[in-house]
Amino acid sequence: MDVIEVLPRLFMLRFPVGAAYLWRDDDGLTLIDTGTADCAAQIEKAVDGELRRIVLTHWHEDHTGSAAELAARHGAEVVAHRLEAPVILGEVAGAPPVLQDFEVPILAALPPLPPAPPCRVTREVEDGDVLAFGGGAVVVAVPGHTDGSIALHLPGPRVLFTGDAVANVGRTMLGVFNTDRSRAVESLQRLAGLDVETVLFGHGDPITHGAVAALQGAAAAT
Repeated sequence: MDVIEVLPRLFMLRFPVGAAYLWRDDDGLTLIDTGTADCAAQIEKAVDGELRRIVLTHWHEDHTGSAAELAARHGAEVVAHRLEAPVILGEVAGAPPVLQDFEVPILAALPPLPPAPPCRVTREVEDGDVLAFGGGAVVVAVPGHTDGSIALHLPGPRVLFTGDAVANVGRTMLGVFNTDRSRAVESLQRLAGLDVETVLFGHGDPITHGAVAALQGAAAAT
């Protein structure tokens, strides 16, 4: 795992597959996504304060894999959208993606991921809810990748966490492996209308300048 300082309060935790993010407030830490189930020990090395909450952008194994272990160890609140909570808890199966032709070889080339252990969700959120970090993090519903995918918008520092609604691998683009591509496109267009300067993706390098132009370009090209 690589730990990369993106902003003075924001760190990217880059894994072989995907990324998580650590936001530092004076009263504790917020972890956005948790990597796969074998990432907990590595994440622990970056957590040098009180881990107050874990926010899961969606249920996929490369985002929720280490959530149960970290939540149990730190007593952290676990936050996810209402529609994702039953999948994260292991009560129901998540819907599989509807693959585009170009996505078939991409998926086939990926290594198998360890399953995510079931994790309790202590706070179920909806679009527009506000979380107490980063000066107030607004939950933005971005369905399409999964039914209950969320992004997080921090209006004060103008930061956006997209989850897998958007990717930045080579170029800024609609995220792949969506369950409903038309809804995913609508979600990308919504994110492109936000006032942001820094954007963090589930997959790909952060953008720290000119984020609005990058998102709008991705939306226009989709």
